[in-house]
Amino acid sequence: MTSANTPEHAATPESPRDAARGNDDEALKATAPTSGRAAEDLRYYRTEPVSFVRRGSRLQGRRLRAWERYASDYLIEVPRDIADTSVSGQATFDQLTTFGRRAPLTVEVGSGLGEAIVAQAAAHPERDFLAVEVYTPGLAQLMLRAGKQGLTNVRVIQANAPEVFEHLLAPGSVDEVWVFFPDPWHKSRHHKRRLVKPSFARHVATALRAGGTWRLATDWAEYAEHMRDVLDPDEAFENVHGGWAPRFDGRVQTSFESKAIAAGREIFDLTYRRL
Repeated sequence: MTSANTPEHAATPESPRDAARGNDDEALKATAPTSGRAAEDLRYYRTEPVSFVRRGSRLQGRRLRAWERYASDYLIEVPRDIADTSVSGQATFDQLTTFGRRAPLTVEVGSGLGEAIVAQAAAHPERDFLAVEVYTPGLAQLMLRAGKQGLTNVRVIQANAPEVFEHLLAPGSVDEVWVFFPDPWHKSRHHKRRLVKPSFARHVATALRAGGTWRLATDWAEYAEHMRDVLDPDEAFENVHGGWAPRFDGRVQTSFESKAIAAGREIFDLTYRRL
């Protein structure tokens, strides 16, 4: 996984409307449709920048077959609001209904191709795992991995992560959150699109139980420092190691991380505890 909600750092918006999301009102007015709901109400657009740009969603071959076979088992359909990756404020998530039990819940933001979350779900059948991702082929690959192993403790949601935390996850319902290799949005003018920022930290703090864990990793040094700038002073969290964390044993080395290491980039891990 290489991005908070998409598996590569660079991509092309899927539509002019997607390209407009995250800009200010003046930019929205300049690109708004001339008729229909959006022309009359700028709330049709997101006002908070998203941390991803949608890539192609076409499925073919084994991923198409995987989606057709496993989506009914693993994909959680949520009511939408503004966009096809949004989550309605009326959405609800009942872990007991979804998994048939109450168990410690891990939520991975930006699960990519599912390598990390499926490996942990297989290793820890006593826990439940929820993957949040917008990249359709990645979700299909994740479901294929889980389906081949017959896993019943994994579910996926195709949605914008901050909205999942804000609208879908009940306060104190999550045991652990993972954000591994989110898109660094390294250009200064794009920093507002970074996933890890105070507004998202507030949502995570609400969803995590007291004593719950937030694990992060990045291969971008400046973004790693940015994460600490956001979370170290946050009174809702404690930096477990007082600085950089050792590598989380449960984080398998994905294909993306292997490429980052081969390119000579250092990997930074962080672990925070919900106070």
